Amino acid sequence: MVDTTVATDPNHVDEKSIIEDGVKLEENYLDAVQGIGDASPTEIRRVLWKIDLFLLPVLAVCYMLQYLDKSTLNYSTLLGLTADLNLVGSNFSWSAGIFYFGYLFWSPVSAYLIVRFPIGKYLTFTVLLWACVVMCHAACKDFKTLMVTRFFLGVTEASVAPGFSVLTSMFYTRNEQPLRHGIWFLGNGCASILGGVVSWAIGSISVDMARWKVMFLIFGGITLFWGIVMAIFIPDGPSSPLWLNAKERQIAIARTLQNKTGTLKSGKVHYKQVREALIDPQVWCLCLYIFSANLANGGLSAFGSLVVAGFGFKGLQALLLQMPTGAAQIVFVIVSCITASKVKSARVITMITLTVISTIGMVLMFTLDDDHKNTKLAGFCFSMAFVANQPLAQSLIASNIAGFTKKATVGMMMFMGYCLGNIIGPQFFYSYEAPIYRTGIKCSLIGFCMGVFFLCLLGAWYLYENRRRDRVYRDVVELPEEIERQLQGDLTDIEIKSFRYLY
Repeated sequence: MVDTTVATDPNHVDEKSIIEDGVKLEENYLDAVQGIGDASPTEIRRVLWKIDLFLLPVLAVCYMLQYLDKSTLNYSTLLGLTADLNLVGSNFSWSAGIFYFGYLFWSPVSAYLIVRFPIGKYLTFTVLLWACVVMCHAACKDFKTLMVTRFFLGVTEASVAPGFSVLTSMFYTRNEQPLRHGIWFLGNGCASILGGVVSWAIGSISVDMARWKVMFLIFGGITLFWGIVMAIFIPDGPSSPLWLNAKERQIAIARTLQNKTGTLKSGKVHYKQVREALIDPQVWCLCLYIFSANLANGGLSAFGSLVVAGFGFKGLQALLLQMPTGAAQIVFVIVSCITASKVKSARVITMITLTVISTIGMVLMFTLDDDHKNTKLAGFCFSMAFVANQPLAQSLIASNIAGFTKKATVGMMMFMGYCLGNIIGPQFFYSYEAPIYRTGIKCSLIGFCMGVFFLCLLGAWYLYENRRRDRVYRDVVELPEEIERQLQGDLTDIEIKSFRYLY
């Protein structure tokens, strides 16, 4: 059992209280939650099972819808959008890239709001807004209106992945985080499969409205419904889920104390943590990797249907043949996240391996001629292996960045790199090179090679820093006050001398 009673000490001072996400927590709560040893293993497993059952499916479906809604522009090219809106020259590249300008613009604001406001309510609100923006695509009349709509779609989706990563770090231990990041990230691969099927189905029906407009309305309506589901099931932290009772909430908080990365949000923004994030070597290695990898992601996401069509597969068949890429993503995500969770010090090595596989796939696409279209399609599937690095990269932030403000800042920086890569990448897919896009594929290949380099630097830094800390801070003893500040996310990984990085 978890003992939450107050010690009756004669020197005991009357308790003060703090407010966390609307829940009153006593100052001696740390002593109580550290009594998790009194809870039975069955109780602890039941709490973990309930968190998995109620939290992960909601996040996974939402993440699937995010990728699906973002990719509708890709699918719509084969349903008549390009001709209906009179997109010529680089118009389509810019309509794909403007999404990431919106994402980039809102990322700093989102980082502040994630720290400042209840995260569950904030995420739910943004999902409802994003659903409305998706449906607004059906009202687009020309290139200008499409650009405006895509920009605001980027704004409304900017908070989702960073917010989900923060939620994961609040509910799961560091060893549990890679697999849980991977589970909700599986929505990406599922979206690739379902998106191709649904787009093919919409393209096969006979309606009075343009079929690409029908697609945007259907996808937006589904997202709107799921935003209502999130309002019910997504909490603001482990102290507030409706699906946990009071005792189970205490166990949920106590389980993640060992993380040292912050379990309860204080709602305060610590600007010194922002400065620390800007000079942290691990942050820059990770951000530069994300930028490099997304040089490929931007082009392949926007031009995937057209690239596959360039192999010799035509029309709606090209939509359906993107389904294997989704299946490949699912396999890569499952294998990599299980490996990172079960094998010690395997996260960065796994990320390097996946990036090398993507590089090999890109080489096949770049070097083979049109007589080997099936092999080029296999190369396209292999080129998507790097996508599985996204949950691993987010798990590195969740596990290795302590302090809520620093974690939110690093998440913002990582997704700014993500945006820049996705903005620049599509610009190398020149319309006059269609349907081969050799320059775009060459740019993607260079991005993967750069990504391997930055991941090697990241792994070397983690190894060096852990060994340095073992040597310098070997006999450190943490005071109760320091543990409490860790719980509240007031201390960073650099300030916590007992902190060691997982890689």
